[in-house]
Amino acid sequence: MCTLTPDQPQLDARASTTGPDPAPTLRGAWLALAGLSAVFLIEMLDNSILNVALPTIGRELHASTTALQWVTGAYAVVFGGLMLVFGAIADRFGRRRIMLVGLVLLGAASLATGFVTTADHLIWVRAAMGVAAAMTTPGSMALAFRLFDTEDLRVRALTLISTAGLVGLAIGPTVGGLALAVAPWQVLLLVNVPIAAFAFVGIRLGIAADLAAELHHDPIDIIGAVLGTATIVLALVTPTLYVDEGSGSWVPWTGAGATVALAIAFVVRERSARAPLLDLRLLALPLVSSGLAYKAAAGLAVAGLGYLVTLQLQFAWGWPPALAALGMLPQVVVLLAGGRFVGPVVQRLGLGRAAWISAAAVVVGLAVFALFGNLGYGGVLVALVLVAAGMRVVGVVAGTNVLRGLPASRTSMGAALVDTSSELATAIGIAITGTILAALFTGSIADTTWSAAQTVQFQTAVTVAGLSLTFLAAVLVGIGFARASAGTAGLT
Repeated sequence: MCTLTPDQPQLDARASTTGPDPAPTLRGAWLALAGLSAVFLIEMLDNSILNVALPTIGRELHASTTALQWVTGAYAVVFGGLMLVFGAIADRFGRRRIMLVGLVLLGAASLATGFVTTADHLIWVRAAMGVAAAMTTPGSMALAFRLFDTEDLRVRALTLISTAGLVGLAIGPTVGGLALAVAPWQVLLLVNVPIAAFAFVGIRLGIAADLAAELHHDPIDIIGAVLGTATIVLALVTPTLYVDEGSGSWVPWTGAGATVALAIAFVVRERSARAPLLDLRLLALPLVSSGLAYKAAAGLAVAGLGYLVTLQLQFAWGWPPALAALGMLPQVVVLLAGGRFVGPVVQRLGLGRAAWISAAAVVVGLAVFALFGNLGYGGVLVALVLVAAGMRVVGVVAGTNVLRGLPASRTSMGAALVDTSSELATAIGIAITGTILAALFTGSIADTTWSAAQTVQFQTAVTVAGLSLTFLAAVLVGIGFARASAGTAGLT
């Protein structure tokens, strides 16, 4: 691994080079970082770009409230459920190889959007894109972290990749809303095709294949993978069963019981397996557990706010998609302009303090929307700015803390854990929000006209959902702070 100067980032021996001249190595470094950044751009773009199109999709595909929830949630559920599985596969068969296969799958699934005719078809397409994202993401952060040998350069590299992802999160609603004014909603997913192609080229040419000595040869814990994935899926489906079937039915209670039983079985399996899918002892490390808690809190708040604000602006206030996109613009400005401040903030506060302060800012922003968002756009504006500012910092420092808290041989699994915690929190946030809306709002939320009673129901549902997510996110920040305190010496 090379010691790099800030002006000349280079890859280590695993970079793709064509000769002794250092220029190819430098080009390989930029190609690698550009490709890895494109992967994160797709991940975050997919999480945000469809939100602004939900009313249009609901009307054109005649989707129910629950179906709209799964149009956005299917991607996150599958992504989060399979992240650890593909992290383990990548460690054994090559991170670059799995990433390239995943990018091909992503391009094919995105092209399939052009043939979607029902909400069910779209949900399946989103699920396939979630599989592709689970294949591409785990190796990205780990490779970027391992390319550099100083903490400062690692933070800068992860900041660059995080910036690309946050650009996707920021421009998704804005670009999506403006695009809907002149193009069909399918275009919002077709945009993944050229981005995936660019990422494929950058990673293929900029990163050499994994060395055999760096790959694991232990068998994959298939039983643990099945139990873990089933637990996650059931945990996200069960809340909607209570709404669809009613608490008097045996179906949701069976789902809840099965979720608990599978979770217990997964823990027992991972504690006893010779080569577990997830070594639970890693989660007890202070830097790891605190970083994951902060990342989950931010994911929960961001997912809930993005979903609720979009519905608030378009459904409750009647804003057209283009105007709603402009309403999200403050978030874009803060996310894009805040990149230059990440390094100074980390240097001034340290990674530990920067992590919990930024995570707390995200939670406060969600609370502001829940309490004051229905009073006018001013409350929405403050919430967007607070969440964007906090997310800009926590996206880098929480992941950095997790990776530096793990042994060097576990950075790939650490990266998978970081994204898994964020995606699971995102899926949970959407599931809770959608379930509360479905429980408190009568009729179809996609109807063009609401009665006075439905308007009141919607505002109540938004407040209840926002406060529920705020409470859960605050609990996660508290857990993160408590765990970080246990490893104070490692944070300073």
